Amino acid sequence: MCRLLCVHSPRPFAIGPHLDVFAAISRDSREYQGHGWGCAWLEAGEWRVYRDIRPVWEDRRDGFGETTLLLAHARSAFRDEGIRIENNMPFEDGRHVFVFNGELRGVRIREEGRIGAEKVFNYVKRFDRGNMHEALARGLAVIEKRTRYVRAMNVILASADRVHVSCRFAEDPDYFQMRERESDGVRIVCSDPYPGTTGWTRIDNGVVLTRELAG
Repeated sequence: MCRLLCVHSPRPFAIGPHLDVFAAISRDSREYQGHGWGCAWLEAGEWRVYRDIRPVWEDRRDGFGETTLLLAHARSAFRDEGIRIENNMPFEDGRHVFVFNGELRGVRIREEGRIGAEKVFNYVKRFDRGNMHEALARGLAVIEKRTRYVRAMNVILASADRVHVSCRFAEDPDYFQMRERESDGVRIVCSDPYPGTTGWTRIDNGVVLTRELAG
């Protein structure tokens, strides 16, 4: 399944080095993560999005500059289907950016979307009454109840002032459980720890974490 990354800091950081590490993680993953990739970052208070159908480790990752908030996604398409650039995450609606990793079997919800991840994004937003933390918790709980088997359902959903992270899995925690690390004010959430670094903690199964970002 896919690989996810989120980096945020009160101070601008260079995007390229984090994408380089993410590319190595995706390339060396035990499952193929080469069905395209994408990233989104804040620039002057607005989202900028980049997507490419090539594997992240085969694409250029320089020239992105600096940001205070970055999300990235490397895709492992379910059954190798729908490999088109318009299906690449991150998905965004002008305010929120969304990345997803998981596998849901026997889902019984009706929602618009080209692929399952986009349907999850749109479905969660149905529950938004001004509190996206509650919307994500409620929406994912309903999806879980209406799904025959949730192998994993990991989500990072961000706006300019908050990052929400949900980690859910029923098997294989070494592969599906996301990790986080904070060092010198830079907080990283990733599907895998950065190689050669320490201080990572596992995100508890079934929780929704919300981090308010410094303005």
